[in-house]
This record gives sequence, structure tokens and C-alpha cells, in this order.
Amino acid sequence: MKVLISGTARGGGWPVPGCGCASCARLSPGHRRPTEVVVTEASVPLTGSAAGVPSHAPAPGPASGTAPGPALGAAGAVRLPLAAGDPPPPEHRVSATADGLVLVTPGGGRILDTTASPVSPPSSPSSLSPSAPVSGPSAAPDGGRGDACDLVLMDVLDRPERLGDMRRRGVVDERTRVVAVDVDHRVPTEAELARRAALWGVLAVPDGTVLDLAGPAPARAPRPPRTLLLGGARSGKSAEAELRLAAEPEVFYVATGPSGDGDAEWARRVRAHRDRRPAHWGTAETIDLVGLLRTPGPPLLVDGLGTWVAAVFDENGAWPGEPENPDRTDDESGPDGARDEDQDKDHTDGVGGVGGLGAVSARCDELVAAWRETRRRVVAVSDETGLGVVPATAGGRMFRDVLGRLNQRLALESEEVALVVAGRLLPLPV
Repeated sequence: MKVLISGTARGGGWPVPGCGCASCARLSPGHRRPTEVVVTEASVPLTGSAAGVPSHAPAPGPASGTAPGPALGAAGAVRLPLAAGDPPPPEHRVSATADGLVLVTPGGGRILDTTASPVSPPSSPSSLSPSAPVSGPSAAPDGGRGDACDLVLMDVLDRPERLGDMRRRGVVDERTRVVAVDVDHRVPTEAELARRAALWGVLAVPDGTVLDLAGPAPARAPRPPRTLLLGGARSGKSAEAELRLAAEPEVFYVATGPSGDGDAEWARRVRAHRDRRPAHWGTAETIDLVGLLRTPGPPLLVDGLGTWVAAVFDENGAWPGEPENPDRTDDESGPDGARDEDQDKDHTDGVGGVGGLGAVSARCDELVAAWRETRRRVVAVSDETGLGVVPATAGGRMFRDVLGRLNQRLALESEEVALVVAGRLLPLPV
């Protein structure tokens, strides 16, 4: 089965005609044409990048002035998306599922178009099961692929977690090609589209690409086992962490902050985070990060290390009770502003309540060791503490010092570290 991806953009294309946004302004008119896909099992010539059309060149068809591809029904070719009310192509079966329209070709190929409107009536009763959530992938009686599709056309910029749920249910497996369609200015650049596609195991191909589904599907790019994302308040670091794991079949979200009981403003923040998590993700509100890191399981998303440190301070009675010195300057600097490394050590010994920061330091040691040894994939969010003003309280300065040192230690044990600023991702290479 061969597939010509003639167009991959939403609506009127990308750039959107007449749009003045920065994303559209970066591109030449006609960069990506409206989504159109031609599928055939017959020996019908398909033109496209596989036949010499350069990447991002206009695909064959009326808009490009070149010869169009196979027409609907010609020699068994089918043009997608199918319009609402169109009869199913001859000798093909169409099933409306919760994920979209599934087209079954005469040769048994299965194509899921998640962007299509329902087609009615079906050509015949379908043996395809509705894609309602189930506990796991469905297996065919003969040990085959069950409900897994050969090709999925998907608007991955709209709720990419749907792809993770389809992987969880076996609709998408390691042999499925997922192609990004209906692309538009919701993503700022082609480079960012390619980055997200790589994270999600999706093909973001240029218009005019021809796919041969008879060959093996490309393997997903390896994902870093340990990722640390740093950023200030409202920087977008949590959203970036969720984006990275959105297309995974299973994720365990670890919320380390308080529930917000008695604090309406904090409760609203917690509720907003809960509402945007995919329904199929597991969730725990705990500070037992060491136990989770040492337990096999699906990828962990830890949000975040700042609230974990605060909770450990609470648990160990480590907040200082001494009165403030109004003349104090940055506790990491001497009188002349030079850094005093000895002061860093003093801050971790015998300060605070019973056990003080010594107990906090021990907990941090345990966390770093578990992070180093974990076999689970983990993405953790933490506050970058060194970019703000000097905290006005001794407790604030102590918290900043402990979290800053913890960030440094975890960064040394991470394959990937990045800083998120105003929603922009800045990789921090070693």
C-alpha cells in the first residue's frame, strides 16, 4: 500500500492566507497546502518527493499547476479526507469510531483519519470495534495486530495526548505510521514542529511525500532517560514537561505540592494542573520520590522539585526561627561581594529545628542517589532559583540555597537539561 501526502495543512494552508502572526510571516505562501492524502494498493504511479519533488515543494495537483494524483476510485485509489455524506469507496469498508474514521482497504490495510467527519451509511457492517477506552491493547485471535492501524492521519497539535491513549489501547503500535496533518500556525516554526514530532514518534513530512507502507516503520527516536526542566514562575516549564510525555501510552504524574485546602488561590492552581492532565495518566500526590524512582514502572513526570524541598523542610522542622538581620546581604557573598563557598556548607549544618538542614541534606542525598540509579524514564520540573532578588527572609534564603544545590546535582546526573523562559526552550549542554 502506497500513500501520497499531497497536503498537510489545516484550512487554507500554512501560512494561513492573510494572517499576520509571526508563525505565518516566517513562511512563503503555499509552504504547506490543505490536507489531502491519496491511498492506493494498485500499481498506480504516485508522484511526490520520492519521485524527485523537493522537500516543501507544492504537491502535484490543481494548486501547483502540475499533473494531479490519482482520482477517487481510479484504479483503486482513495483520496482522503472523505467528505461527510460521501459513499465509501468501492470494495472498501468505513467504520466511524471514537477516534475517527477507519478505512479498511480490499487488501486489509487499516487507515485511521482522526480529522474526518463521519461517513454514512457504511458500505457494510463493520467488524471494527469502536475505540472506547479499554484496559490495554486488544490482541487478534491469531496473534496479529488486533485493532492496530497501518496509517494514522492526525492533528497532533490538538491534544497530542490522544496519541498516547491510542498507543495504550493498541490502536497505534510500533508498526503504525502516524502522520501529522492539519498543521498550521499553532506551532511557531517548522523546527518546532519537527522537535515535537520527534518527541511523539510522529512523521512531520513535507507536502508531496510518498510513503510505502509495505516496508518497516521507522523506529522512534531514543528519548533521554532523565530530563530536568528549569524555569521561573509562569515560564511554561510544566507545560513543556507535559508536552514531552503527551504521546506516551502510560505516564505517572507526581504532584509534590500541597492540595490547597484552605487556600483558594493555590487550590485554583492545583485544579488547573489537574484539568489539563490526560485522563489516562496515573497520578499521585506524594513527596516519596525516592520510592517511585526505585520502583519499575511507566515514565514519571515530577512537578516539581521546589515544592518537594518545601515539603521536606516542613517535615523536618528545618525552617529557621531566628529574627531577621535587616542589614544582611546575599548570604553567598562576603562583604566585598565575593562568593564564600564555606557559607554554603554552614547553611546545611545544624540550622533550623530538631535535625535542621542536616536532615534536609540527607533527604537530598537520597534523592540524588535514586535519580542516578533509576531505570525509569523521568522528566522533572524545578524552579530556577538564581535569577531573582535576594530573598528577604532567612527561610527564603535557606530554601533558595538548598534547591539551587539540588538542581546542580540532579543536572549532573541528567542526560538532558533545559531552561524554559517565556515558553521558549533553551537547551543547556554539558
